[in-house]
Amino acid sequence: MDGISAQAASAEGMVFIHCAPAALLPHIEWALGRHLGGPVGLQWSPQPLKPGHFRSQHAWLSTSSFGAMLTSELLGWGSIAFEIVQDEGKGHAGWRWIFTPSLGLFQGQIDALGNALVNQHRLVAITDLDTSNLAEIRSQIGLAIGEPWDRELEHLRQASDDSAVIWLRSVAN
Repeated sequence: MDGISAQAASAEGMVFIHCAPAALLPHIEWALGRHLGGPVGLQWSPQPLKPGHFRSQHAWLSTSSFGAMLTSELLGWGSIAFEIVQDEGKGHAGWRWIFTPSLGLFQGQIDALGNALVNQHRLVAITDLDTSNLAEIRSQIGLAIGEPWDRELEHLRQASDDSAVIWLRSVAN
């Protein structure tokens, strides 16, 4: 892992670039390096589902604000599909940021096992919906845990047998 010293680091996680156009690859690496305090040498592989696009992943060790700061920067380019995961750690929550050009940004808290956490206020708002339609309630819960983003990224994650993508699977159907 690249980055700041282990003593100064307060968080760790992964950055997954699922799909990025070739022209943005150096910019992504510069952004990562700028936030991690030094150059990073990402290993890019072609994204088979999108000619001219590439994928990569990188483990990081930094401050607990790293994920939010990198997400803000990558959002500005708008054409990258990415995930940033910050593991739960001593004194801070785990987070997951997912962006796809068609859906925009999802941000959600996660536990130590990567499970999505939905707070009490969000659950009350969902159950207070003026509907008795179970499908609508299920849809709202799906939005709260990022299901549409996972569905959209799943084909990009599975696009290559030789990829080193870490699988995030849902056990609920």
